[in-house]
Amino acid sequence: METVDTLVVGAGQAGLAMSRHLGELRVGHLVLERDRIAERWRTARWDGLVANGPAWHDRFPDLEFDDVDPFAFAPKDRIVRYFEDYARQIGAPIRTGVAVTEARQGPGGFEVETSAGRIACRNLVSATGPFQRPLIPPLVPGDSGIVQMHSTAYRNPGQLPEGAVLVVGAGSSGSQIADELLRAGRRVFLSVGPHDRPPIRYRGKDFVWWLGVLGQWDARAVRPGMEHVTIAVSGALGGKTVDFRAFAHRGMGLLGRAEGYQGGVMTFAPDLQRNIAGGDANYLATLDAADAYAKANGLELPEEPEARVFPPDPTCVADPILRLDLKAERVASIIWATGFAFDFGWLKAGRFDGRGAPVHDRGVSPVPGLYFVGLPWLTRRASAFIWGVWTDARDIAGHIAARG
Repeated sequence: METVDTLVVGAGQAGLAMSRHLGELRVGHLVLERDRIAERWRTARWDGLVANGPAWHDRFPDLEFDDVDPFAFAPKDRIVRYFEDYARQIGAPIRTGVAVTEARQGPGGFEVETSAGRIACRNLVSATGPFQRPLIPPLVPGDSGIVQMHSTAYRNPGQLPEGAVLVVGAGSSGSQIADELLRAGRRVFLSVGPHDRPPIRYRGKDFVWWLGVLGQWDARAVRPGMEHVTIAVSGALGGKTVDFRAFAHRGMGLLGRAEGYQGGVMTFAPDLQRNIAGGDANYLATLDAADAYAKANGLELPEEPEARVFPPDPTCVADPILRLDLKAERVASIIWATGFAFDFGWLKAGRFDGRGAPVHDRGVSPVPGLYFVGLPWLTRRASAFIWGVWTDARDIAGHIAARG
């Protein structure tokens, strides 16, 4: 059996950040990745995806994008190359194509079964990220005659059969995919739930800058593992504030939360207007806080009163559609942008709650030597993002080093 001090499972942003800090502290470690570095960016994203934050921000602090304008949004293939470059820069001890099938507590630590043999380790770090098992609500039966897929399987409009498309979920993925389909000439319906809706830019500053100085990235979770709030924001087309009313005025049909299906008819909650208003309230609160911060700190930033002007409510908001006959509307495809569930079936150590989320305190399990990094709200709002996982990994690496 091979032996290593610390084993890290996953070579995405969380695993790379862990390797960087473990190496800095001279902690012997190995990173296992069942596929390739940053595999989710390669094969679980659509063709036209770009980062939702600008290149100056969506990165690790010790490596910049050398060929992307700092205020532009890096495409997914460039992000993959960024992580590959970063792994080489830090000399990360990564083995790709090695799947972890089971991990259990053993003498002095853990025994891990992999597709390439057994490994014993004193410390075990799960860095498998927040995108583990795609969730598709069991509403529409598979024999309905409608093509259904999770957003992770969507690639481009040409992939879908002719006809209208229903996109369920209006976070960053759902709103961007719906907009792409609409621009491709498809008839599109979008189911919109509760969401935050920050401005992509305001008074000359990116939304990530505002959320940073306003302390929102450092907002603490009510409890570790708290569900992530849906954020509707888009770096596509150079970065645009998501505006659902504007989508509707361009021909997109907006709907409330999907509730049921029977006899070819989908039903939706009468909450569309409330969800739109909630997103507006979040948007305006961000503008108010930004204005107050600028005034309090004497920042001479250009005024932007037009940012507070909304298009009029379209008919589908004022008089919401509660029933959608999919055949009559020629809906041939449904894309479920409905998030993910945890999948720690391989981990036979630690404790998990009713949702399958691991029990931990800022990434530290009650089981000595077991750690988690890269999960939503691990310690704060930024924990699942590239720049946020960095500090979580640093703290966890320090905890590991302190074990001696």
